[in-house]
Amino acid sequence: MNPIRITIALACSYFVFAIMLNSVGTVILQAINSLDISKTQASVLEGFKDLSIAIVSFLVASFIPRIGYKVAMLGALLLVAVMCLVVPSIADFWVLKALFAAIGCSFAVMKISVYSVIGQVTDNANKHSALLNTIEGVFMLGVLSGYWIFALFIDADNPQSSHWLNVYYLLAAIVAVAFVSVIAAPIKSPELKANQQSQLHDFIDMLKLTYQPLVLIFVASAFMYVLIEQGVGTWLPTFNNQVLKLPVDVSIQLASLFAAALALGRLVAGQVLRFISWFSMLMGCLVAMGVLVLLVLPLTHDVDGSQIKSVFDVPFAAYMLPLIGFFMAPIYPLLNSVMLSSLAKHKHAAMTGLIVVFSALGGTTGSIITGFVFDKFSGQHAFYLTLVPITLLLITVSVFKKITLKSQYQAASSAE
Repeated sequence: MNPIRITIALACSYFVFAIMLNSVGTVILQAINSLDISKTQASVLEGFKDLSIAIVSFLVASFIPRIGYKVAMLGALLLVAVMCLVVPSIADFWVLKALFAAIGCSFAVMKISVYSVIGQVTDNANKHSALLNTIEGVFMLGVLSGYWIFALFIDADNPQSSHWLNVYYLLAAIVAVAFVSVIAAPIKSPELKANQQSQLHDFIDMLKLTYQPLVLIFVASAFMYVLIEQGVGTWLPTFNNQVLKLPVDVSIQLASLFAAALALGRLVAGQVLRFISWFSMLMGCLVAMGVLVLLVLPLTHDVDGSQIKSVFDVPFAAYMLPLIGFFMAPIYPLLNSVMLSSLAKHKHAAMTGLIVVFSALGGTTGSIITGFVFDKFSGQHAFYLTLVPITLLLITVSVFKKITLKSQYQAASSAE
């Protein structure tokens, strides 16, 4: 086995999907501009992506080992490549829906395969963690690259042009590189075990978990967090363009700061958590998010950036709004970590399934609600709306802390 070739294949595949998955905000903006789509209509693209991930993750998890991880990865990449080649020739909104549904289905297959293959090429926990973090780091690099790749194909002087769809020819070529890297990688077929009812058992395990108060309050918290993240992240390019009046290409490039802020926030949080508790970190981040929304949004009124040609010349408020990602960044990993640490290891798989499902539902709901309010009222109203789930998160995280302390106390008492 050649671990280097396998790592390259995993990294290339994840890089591709990072660009695709996180392009939804850019595509929503361009669909509104060039395909004459309302904001409410455009918001459903998030649902086609997220719900596909949730449904397919559950349905195919036990099936993928039977066909082999390599075949599954090649099939996922092939489907996305075909859709990328089809989109520019049809140039209609329905094909973008089909594209994001295909991206969601393919990513579900890819993520399950990649996480499983990492276990094949690592022989201890430290190596596993190191490789997983490397792959996730490449994913973030793809997220940042995606904004700039799309911006290269956008005609700032003619936002209504559908020329931007030609970006999918370039993305098809990038997918082809990943496809070749997977073919060249010596990925082993997994050893199969007879378990014909594994999917049914997985579903029953997930249902059983929802009866626990700790799990219920956690999934509510995760749902609201992703609602905020996707609501802001998906609609930030449109906010920059239609509220701040920035050119389309600059609006998209500026939105990459949100992804950069998320990445930086998680790196910083990893160090800060050595000195403060997870609860203090979560509460501090939530309060900081609310304060930032209240301070920055008033600065976005009466801003006219239509004459700006570079991302370096944009108004101060345009730089500040994406920084909400810095304070948002630690919340989701922390919630997941505390929740999984509170459960027995044999329940982690079922809990992960719940995390995927409610995260997808939260992302879809956040995008649709934000799009509707943006369409019917204004961009400022849509972003002020994030104060509602932020406030609810302050409540649910407090309850979450109380229940985890109670669980730990009961566990300690029973041990004695």
